[in-house]
Amino acid sequence: MKKILILSILALTLCSCGNKKQKTIDSINSEIAAGNFALADSLINNYIAQNQLSEDEIYNLKFQKDLMHRKRLDFRKTKEDVVKYISKYYPEVDDTMLAKWENAKALATMTIDGEKKYFNSAARNLFRIDKDALQRKIEIDGEGIDELQLLLEKHLPAVMKQAEESPVRQSLPEKMKITYTLTVPANTLPANETIRCWLPYPRTDNRRQTNIELLSVDADHYQISPDEYLHKSIYIEKTAKENEPAVFQYSFVMSASGEWFNLKPENIKPYDKKSELYKKYTAERSAHVIFNNLIKEYSDKIVGKETNPLLVSNKILQYIKDNYPWASALEYSTMSNIPEYVIENNHGDCGMVGLLYITLCRYNGIPAKWQSGFMLHPGDVNLHDWAETYFEGIGWVPVDPSFIRHSFADSDVNAFYSNGIDAYRWIVNDDYSQELYPAKKYPRSETVDFQRGEVEWKGGNLYFNKWKWNIDVEYLN
Repeated sequence: MKKILILSILALTLCSCGNKKQKTIDSINSEIAAGNFALADSLINNYIAQNQLSEDEIYNLKFQKDLMHRKRLDFRKTKEDVVKYISKYYPEVDDTMLAKWENAKALATMTIDGEKKYFNSAARNLFRIDKDALQRKIEIDGEGIDELQLLLEKHLPAVMKQAEESPVRQSLPEKMKITYTLTVPANTLPANETIRCWLPYPRTDNRRQTNIELLSVDADHYQISPDEYLHKSIYIEKTAKENEPAVFQYSFVMSASGEWFNLKPENIKPYDKKSELYKKYTAERSAHVIFNNLIKEYSDKIVGKETNPLLVSNKILQYIKDNYPWASALEYSTMSNIPEYVIENNHGDCGMVGLLYITLCRYNGIPAKWQSGFMLHPGDVNLHDWAETYFEGIGWVPVDPSFIRHSFADSDVNAFYSNGIDAYRWIVNDDYSQELYPAKKYPRSETVDFQRGEVEWKGGNLYFNKWKWNIDVEYLN
């Protein structure tokens, strides 16, 4: 796959030469930044038609067009849509209230081609981000039953007890059968065209998931990526048939264990700062793990003068818990720097706060890396991202900056996700923004994570709105 050389609109300038070309690129960037997508799209088309450009330059310019399309899809709600939802809880909602929430970044908007649009989940997110709005919703709807919380209250103490008795700090495994299905609806593509599809597959190199057995694949031929590919996939090709959906499906069983380390500050040894592991996992990495001034400022604010790696990690996690509520996210591919977005907008989903945690850890000299796949808790199955942190003398330890938001009466249980993880996880990825196997020709729908899958044909990438995915979990214990 060609490398996407630009990860922000400003980086397009690297592809230009000469004053005239530079002015055009600057104009394109300015129009995109201003939300004038139709004009920017036209400028890009003309620029490609009127200049002799390299293959990579054309690739990157077309990807900018694609990103504008993705933003349009993310911001489709009108003021009327948002007011209709909010008025269930605030019958008195008016323009002044909307402006207050918008200015506080609790209600996400974007002006596209001169028209204000709201993020698709903006109205629901308001009642997750704004504390007063959340309280108003609870007063009207009631607390409700948090089935995941009830499950964790039973599961986590069991993991801790079993891990204490285990030399490898693991709990008894949960055996699960998983069937994953991706469907391209009928007539999405012309008949007889080849559809290339990558589905998430369980990593076979992680100690927490074992006894992986592939049961079935709905295809005569398929390829499972080698473990050195940190986004693990099973690749299948099918031929589009007229009036028939293209269904990509496979099933497997695996045993997944929880893990808990019960770490204490005195357990942590000084890092070997000359080791390759330390150098790699404390380094910056474009585009989201960047030690910019904002990260440095927040690190000083959160960490202070603390130097013990475990205590530094815990301070970062506590700050995330106290300040960044979960909210539905924009598509990651449309975001130039995810940790910056979390800080500036005061909220983030699991992967967003995960990248913020990783960045702050690395800036403080603590090796940390991305891990993701699915949460498979009965009744609460979904995409999920978390992290692993390396502590000298211990090794890689799972840390979940999103699940740290769960609160429990027992202080040990309350700190569980700072150095442990539950058993209901399917690990697919061991880093972010990695290559797929075999290589993808066109830009990915998800440029950071890999969970739902990826699809393309000779005419280009098929974005998420062109197909559907489904996961079915059967618990076998």
